[in-house]
Amino acid sequence: MRIGNLAMVAVAALASMASASGTGAIGYTIDPAHARVQAKVGFFGLASKTARFPHSEGHVALSDRDAKAVTLDVRIDTQTLEAGDALTRSRLRGPDFFDVDHYPRVTFHAAGMTRTGPHSATVTGTISARGVTRPAALAVDFSRDFAAMSGREPVHITATTRIDRRDFGMTAYPLIVGRQVTIAIDADLVPVGG
Repeated sequence: MRIGNLAMVAVAALASMASASGTGAIGYTIDPAHARVQAKVGFFGLASKTARFPHSEGHVALSDRDAKAVTLDVRIDTQTLEAGDALTRSRLRGPDFFDVDHYPRVTFHAAGMTRTGPHSATVTGTISARGVTRPAALAVDFSRDFAAMSGREPVHITATTRIDRRDFGMTAYPLIVGRQVTIAIDADLVPVGG
């Protein structure tokens, strides 16, 4: 089954969960027109370089009964990667870094959530890039308190995580490019079926 078909099946499943009475599921999809992802890495230890990914999609489902339950899948299109200049863009898209011709997506899949405040949480799961999957934790802030989420109104999220680029085979330029990469997601969530 193709990725696009899997996404449609997942959205349909979320829609049925959200509409079924008594399930306690609150489902959203990421609005691709209002989703921004960026990755920032140190450069020469004095400055930083930022890659921006203008196309991403995915879905989120929370439970109003189980504070630890979450379904979160984010797919980032690496082939649309943008950077501040043509040389940086070319290098980041090339085989030393994201290798977009062979690995057109970076994905995050959640396995669990710990609420850290009325509208914040740590979401644990995995990040996959360049054919490698590693554990990761996202610090997520929701624009609405969990108690106020009904699955009928849009919600804005911001999320951040840090990874070591070497864990994903991005080892080029070790004396120039830093190891730690900060990934930030800024996105609107729209109700499933909304």
